[in-house]
Amino acid sequence: MNTPEWLKPGLIGAGFGAVAIAIVGFSWGGWVTGGKAEIMASNEAQAQVIAAMLPICIEQSRVDPESIALLATLEDTSRYQRSAMLMKTGWATMPGATDPDRKLANACAAELATSF
Repeated sequence: MNTPEWLKPGLIGAGFGAVAIAIVGFSWGGWVTGGKAEIMASNEAQAQVIAAMLPICIEQSRVDPESIALLATLEDTSRYQRSAMLMKTGWATMPGATDPDRKLANACAAELATSF
């Protein structure tokens, strides 16, 4: 099949244009792959779950009879050890769960630290 000579530059330009659009779209346009979108959705879902469970952790700290002493100890504890301390108190263990949640403990420690 004989194609016209003027068609070749148009096809080359369309090919380069498609590649350029893909590069610009993924670099600056905000396009993401399906795998990246799943990771982003999972991270957002985890953050929302932690935000929903945070009031439970705060309330567990308020009803604990030893909370005043534990909060004083929490204030003296270094920032990176606070979540481990909260996990030991049981405040980061949700009702019905057997193990504490580290991400919830981090969020709860940050929230309780603002009340000092």
